Amino acid sequence: MIIPRYATIGLDCESAQHGTIHRYHKYVGKMLVCRRMEETMFQIGEYVVHGNDGICEVKDITQLELPGGSSKRQYYLLVPQKEKNGRIYSPVESSKVQTRKVITKQEADTLIREIPAIQAAWVENEKLRENVYKEAIKSCDLRELVKIIKNMYLRRQERISSGKKATVLDDRYFKLAEDKLYSELVFVTGKDRNQIEKQIEQQAAQCMESV
Repeated sequence: MIIPRYATIGLDCESAQHGTIHRYHKYVGKMLVCRRMEETMFQIGEYVVHGNDGICEVKDITQLELPGGSSKRQYYLLVPQKEKNGRIYSPVESSKVQTRKVITKQEADTLIREIPAIQAAWVENEKLRENVYKEAIKSCDLRELVKIIKNMYLRRQERISSGKKATVLDDRYFKLAEDKLYSELVFVTGKDRNQIEKQIEQQAAQCMESV
């Protein structure tokens, strides 16, 4: 069957129009994704908290094709503050390791001031307690760190009053949480660790008086 040419003109136009619209939507979609990535990307010279590596400076944003990879990807080149000679390559699009900007001095002052109001992360179950500790450390969220520090402090006081020592588990995570909390507060406030510890102890004392 021969289809008259005039019968296909509308179809050709419609197909062409559909194709153009499809390509336009695809283009707009890519632009929006790129814009969102730019808005969420860290900038060279910024300081970030990167998982257990702590505070790092973003030294560069580069493309790399690492062994085993199928194509080039964008990576942050991070330099840890606690190990100036160290180098960390972290994928820009990776969500495996929690990474965020360091807090501001104003946010640090607010956090310290609000410590008495932050509830302790009390967990009775021994097995679940370690998971809560791990998740708090992994989160890089300072408020979550304050919660588990308060919990461990209360548990320590409770055990001491019963003639017992603090558990190895509590001691280990207490040190980890304190180091992560204090290191960032020291970095953003410009105070030394003793000053920060004393300031937090004063705030914590207010809380313990009401317990």
